[in-house]
Amino acid sequence: MSFVLSCCSAADLPQDYLDRRDIHYISFRYQLGDKEYPDDLGKTIPYKDFYAAMVRGAETRTSRLNVDEYERYFEGFLKEGRDVLHLVLSSGITSSFESAAKARDHLKEKYPDRKLIVIDSLAASGGFGLLTILAADKRDDGLTIEETAEWVEANKLRIHHWFFSTDLTFYIRGGRVGKVSGFMGQLLNICPLLNVDFQGRLIPREKIRTKRKAIRVTEEHMEMYAENRLDYSGKCIISHSDCPEDARALADLIESRFPKLDGPVMITDIGSTIGAHSGPGTVALFFVGDVRAD
Repeated sequence: MSFVLSCCSAADLPQDYLDRRDIHYISFRYQLGDKEYPDDLGKTIPYKDFYAAMVRGAETRTSRLNVDEYERYFEGFLKEGRDVLHLVLSSGITSSFESAAKARDHLKEKYPDRKLIVIDSLAASGGFGLLTILAADKRDDGLTIEETAEWVEANKLRIHHWFFSTDLTFYIRGGRVGKVSGFMGQLLNICPLLNVDFQGRLIPREKIRTKRKAIRVTEEHMEMYAENRLDYSGKCIISHSDCPEDARALADLIESRFPKLDGPVMITDIGSTIGAHSGPGTVALFFVGDVRAD
């Protein structure tokens, strides 16, 4: 390939897909109980086991990658004489972009003849994955590293993220939902609907009664914002945290409503970095649409 395309493990794309598309990644880290593990796409701890441990009460934490870790990762490619375009998990969620940018600046002095471009994706999970896939498409169409980076910067706010959760336990535990309101939400079968705003932050948008309605409302947001609305002909990803039946139900609804999709909906797992905060029971929808304005 003309250059290395790379992302963070929190893009939540399957290993076989990354291999097939020649997309590289660097692993974030998370703690499960008192041990630290790499977020290596479920190889060390399968996702089902990870979420089962959370249900049993295991505490989870994540930590950003530091400058030295990014430097070692990038330098492996630069030493081989390869240029690198790396996309980072949203700065609205983690400060890893700051570390990656500092590593870039250090290495530019050491490898002045190489190109190392680092982009804040302002995206997460399957939305981050979708942006990375589209960047790979541009690369494969023959765009240069600069042209691909320019396209990513111009289009990253067109990646929409809409997601709901059927289990508020871990939102309460992490302080994202108050204990009283969380308890009442569980009692009333409330599924909060959230999205990612133009600054890459997770924002609560609606409180929806029942999972069935949450699936329908999530699909309706795609009708409202997707490029060309019901004539949307782009790619669509649904990610989930150990609730494949809910993800499949949403995918079936979308495939019935958007007949011009570019292939079937791609269903992926929400990985350990994002899942450490959401817990099981989250379903997330990603597509290309209007520029995110708020």
